[in-house]
Amino acid sequence: MLGNYQQRVEQQLELILKTPCAAEQVRQAMHYSLFNGGKRVRPVLVYMANQLLGGKLDHADSAACAIEAIHSYSLVHDDLPAMDDDDLRRGKPTCHIAFDEATAILAGDGLQSLAFDLLSQDNGLSADLRLKMISILARDSGYLGMVGGQSIDLSNEGKLISTDQLELMHRHKTGALISASIEMGALSSTYATQENLDALLTYAGAIGLAFQVKDDILDIEGNTEVLGKPQGSDLAAEKSTYPALLGMDGAKQKLALLNQQAHASIDSFGEAAQPLHWLADYIVEREY
Repeated sequence: MLGNYQQRVEQQLELILKTPCAAEQVRQAMHYSLFNGGKRVRPVLVYMANQLLGGKLDHADSAACAIEAIHSYSLVHDDLPAMDDDDLRRGKPTCHIAFDEATAILAGDGLQSLAFDLLSQDNGLSADLRLKMISILARDSGYLGMVGGQSIDLSNEGKLISTDQLELMHRHKTGALISASIEMGALSSTYATQENLDALLTYAGAIGLAFQVKDDILDIEGNTEVLGKPQGSDLAAEKSTYPALLGMDGAKQKLALLNQQAHASIDSFGEAAQPLHWLADYIVEREY
């Protein structure tokens, strides 16, 4: 299930970035960052939402590639010395280590602009729908979403914050792009009702926060070789995490509650929602 969608988006991304160009080092850095071992959860969500509502996968390809390009750009920039200063990403050298800082910045910029270029292209959807998707991705990746979450994160390093503040940060930093994935996927089906969107966005909110809670738990309990980054890196950076604020048992209880909320939010779709139920469980049970 997951593998088919992962393979599909990777094939699409490979086609997009396969042609050499004048800025060859930047293209190679973009390719390196896109194909650095990601789980492709966000494009998988695009495809699952599209299929849940009876859409055509061809109509979801642009959104799936765009969301992965935005996600990859955010990781390239997050890893930079001016931000998280990480040397490893998914067990491999981060982009600025594999290339250099200037190239990493440009690669991130290139991936970001590529995302909106992809959404603007004619893929069989109406211009109004494509414009709506561009607006969703711009909002959820910008200062009202992912960028805002990263800013909150950086400004609170070394500070003790409340669980409400932590949740606000992660609903922006991680949750916003997951919500964008679900929303764009549903719209790509051309059959989404407001009721469908409300239910799917509730699901997205639950799994988006669950994803981060699980990451926080893995930072303590995970293995460096499996995680692909140093275990305890969040603790070393003095970041507020769910285990730090709630204790490990409290964090695991929070994770279980979010999983229950995710499942309940899509019960109205019946058997058609089984892939989304499976993905919710995958997020909380993963080991990396």
